[in-house]
Amino acid sequence: MLNNDRLLGQILLFILLGACVLVLAPFWSALFWAAVLAFASWPLMRLLTGPLKVGVTAAAALLTLVWMLVLSAPLVWLGFNLADHIQTGLALLKTVQVDGLPEPPTWLGSLPLVGERLVILWNDIDARGAALFASARPYLGEIGNWLLARSAQIGGGMLEVVLSLVLIFFFYRDGPALAHFVHALLHRLIGERADHYLHLVAGTVQRVVNGVIGTAAAQALLALIGFWIAGVPGAVLLGLLTFVFSLIPMGPPLIWGPVVAWLVWRGDYGLAIFLGVWGTFIVSGVDNVLKPYLISRGGNLPLVVVLLGVFGGILAFGFMGLFLGPTLLAVAYSLLKDWIATPGKAASETPST
Repeated sequence: MLNNDRLLGQILLFILLGACVLVLAPFWSALFWAAVLAFASWPLMRLLTGPLKVGVTAAAALLTLVWMLVLSAPLVWLGFNLADHIQTGLALLKTVQVDGLPEPPTWLGSLPLVGERLVILWNDIDARGAALFASARPYLGEIGNWLLARSAQIGGGMLEVVLSLVLIFFFYRDGPALAHFVHALLHRLIGERADHYLHLVAGTVQRVVNGVIGTAAAQALLALIGFWIAGVPGAVLLGLLTFVFSLIPMGPPLIWGPVVAWLVWRGDYGLAIFLGVWGTFIVSGVDNVLKPYLISRGGNLPLVVVLLGVFGGILAFGFMGLFLGPTLLAVAYSLLKDWIATPGKAASETPST
């Protein structure tokens, strides 16, 4: 017979959980990144509170301060540098609008097959510069609105970073209690297999963190070395941008590619060839070697499952999918393996003939 009191209690519990989800919905992204950063750096927390005998609250505050310096300082510095470059670009645009394009470079006409046509096109654009700017003026408002929308998104992302840096302190300080709560909840839901899936999720996230962040750092360092050798101005800024773009598939060529084009524009063909080869085989080549090694190291999941999770997760969930995608695929893969390996109840009870 249906227990009405128990049914009513379950309905109220689901309503309460749904209300909690609505309350926390605006903070999911910040909570997620705070949890990932805290988990990735938890060995440092264990080192501080263990052998170094630092108090839990003091260790949490110290690591939070380190994250603030690591994340906030480069972002502020990057913002100021981008502002300077935007001002330089606007000044160049005004100069071109008033004085027209400079004389075409001598090497442009010497290019085989297309050199003369490019020079003619260059002079044609220079002659019609005023008309081009006049025809483009109606679209400047739309471009401004688009830039304003992107600026608002960047501002929202900055606020999420700040909130994540606030929340990470509580993940450090209350991490063991939260881990115990999740462990008890999963034991209540799925029983003895809870430890297996907790270990699976933790291992998958740790390998993705090592693979993605480690590869991005290696690519940024190698790109910085290439920019220094080529004598490119703003090498540190370009290295930081390489680190950011390394987090997305095929991102680094979006940084070193335009630099190669700029070197060709200046006539530094030798440095352009060097940087193009360095970017193709060294900077971008690291992604094909280091990332699969770091992600698959110490795990028993097929590498293709993790890589598909990384790329598909980014497409499905945005930047959070970098960790959500492989974690979801890893848990689903493990569940299916357990289901296939465990014989069905009906099959196990079939009488032998």
